[in-house]
Amino acid sequence: MDTVVAVYTGQGLAEPLKRQFDELLPQVRLVNIIDDSIIAEVMREGGVTPGVKRRLMQYYQHAADLGASIILNTCSSVGEVASDARPFFDIPLVKIDEQMAAEVVASYRSIAVLATLPTTLEPTLRLLRQQVEQQGRPVQLIDGLAAGAYEALVDGRQDEHDRLLLETAERVAAQADALVLAQGSMARMEAELAQRLGKPVLSSPRRSVMEIRRLLAEREAKR
Repeated sequence: MDTVVAVYTGQGLAEPLKRQFDELLPQVRLVNIIDDSIIAEVMREGGVTPGVKRRLMQYYQHAADLGASIILNTCSSVGEVASDARPFFDIPLVKIDEQMAAEVVASYRSIAVLATLPTTLEPTLRLLRQQVEQQGRPVQLIDGLAAGAYEALVDGRQDEHDRLLLETAERVAAQADALVLAQGSMARMEAELAQRLGKPVLSSPRRSVMEIRRLLAEREAKR
């Protein structure tokens, strides 16, 4: 049985991702490593600290020691740590938002990035710029920070979070061919936003699991 170890920096995404694995990869053993102090430190310090990077590297090593076939980094705020870690492991280290970024850059000319945290927005913009450079396509990126939405969610005001996100999406949608949700936890609003805006909206969790399924099938085919 293949094992995927998912590394989380918060609690909210574990159950939604498990549902994706149950549907798309029911035969895979899913193991979760959760340290919700990481996102708190990233937010407090305004970015990834040496301590955050050190802990994440330790969790990736722990995942390898657990016999992982693939490691899944589930937090876009720390995706650049996962990129830096890849040369140290002989198993794939999948970033939750990488497939989403590749797909949206390949398909659209103007992309609005919706986020509720600056510490997620900036790394996502950098990831998209990397894809723009790799694919050699002229793409316009639009900042869609929903200020105050994350704080509303943490305070238990989910309706307020959703309202602020929708207002931000409506503001930037006129400038964009498509929108991406920078945080995996926002995926639950993908269908609603697409319907309200009449434009494509992409989220990362399902696409990352589909990428893991592709990698596992590719490995199996080589055996």
